[in-house]
Amino acid sequence: MATPPEPVRARARLRRDLFGGVTAVRDMADDIRLVAELAREARFGEIPAPDIAYVSVFAGRPFFADPRVGSVSKGYAPGTAPWMQAIDEHTSIVHAISMARGTGAAAIKIYADLPSDLITAITHEAHRQHMLVWAHSAVFPTRPADVIDAGVDSVSHVCYLAYQVEPVMLSSYEDHTPVHENLLKQPDDPVMDSLFADMVRRGTILDATGSLFVRYDKQRAAHPERKALRCTGPTTTRLTRQAWHAGVPISTGTDSVAGAESQWPDVFPEIEFLVRDVGMPPLAAIHSATAVGARAMGQEQDMGTLQSGKLANFVVLSADPLADIGNIRSVQMTVKRGYEYRRADYRPVTADEMGNDNDD
Repeated sequence: MATPPEPVRARARLRRDLFGGVTAVRDMADDIRLVAELAREARFGEIPAPDIAYVSVFAGRPFFADPRVGSVSKGYAPGTAPWMQAIDEHTSIVHAISMARGTGAAAIKIYADLPSDLITAITHEAHRQHMLVWAHSAVFPTRPADVIDAGVDSVSHVCYLAYQVEPVMLSSYEDHTPVHENLLKQPDDPVMDSLFADMVRRGTILDATGSLFVRYDKQRAAHPERKALRCTGPTTTRLTRQAWHAGVPISTGTDSVAGAESQWPDVFPEIEFLVRDVGMPPLAAIHSATAVGARAMGQEQDMGTLQSGKLANFVVLSADPLADIGNIRSVQMTVKRGYEYRRADYRPVTADEMGNDNDD
């Protein structure tokens, strides 16, 4: 929503989400000076928007050459903003977490280029200071098993988990060598089985983001000059299915934003991916988007299910999504914190608002 910070575009995206039935979102990396204000406006109903839980990003120093860092932390030397911190063996983890907590962030996002001992130290201290830890499922050079064993609360990108089978782990996030998919045994890889069993034991949530890889495969078929992603759609689908069968809690992350050509939330393709590609029953996919999503945010005590004492957050549909998951688009009304947002009152996002956004 804010890479770089553009308030008009951010509010348009949030409006599209809320009127499409989304009552809360996780923002996984941005300039949180803007996002914190958006979160305040959303919380008090000053703008039509879901509630927002946002992060402070932690990564190793090599990551801070990434041009996105400069766009979200203007005014700070790269790696010194409280919401975008470079971490190494000399960092005071207690102080770094305290600075992050002071921004109002709900969680630490462990992004890239950190060894396993620092990931473990960050996770332990974040939990001690009552913050969640969200991480890439492979942090490079740290393998997925070590990320999970560090005790993080959720991991993003099922595709990255496949790096567990690589004989030699990539040394840095900047190395985009794809997974050697031929190393994964079929139908269910035993190394991945062990990984998923550990996630189930620890309660680690998997933010699969699978629809992104499936969609990119289709786009690349039409544009073969585009570079490959870390793994293909079929492998992403197979790993998500294996994780689900193993009992791993799966949430519905997006990692992409459609432009003005779409008037529905970006989470819809991920819900549909879980049903149509992975084979989850519609109700299980809806559970991933609601109850598991609330737990991933650390907000399960207030949202995610309809129960006495929780917030009045729900969506009213005109067609049954259990009969056809595509019926999640039959939104008549969203209720967030007890306030009604009728679809008939939705003002569609425009190309002017969305700028150059597209889902590529």
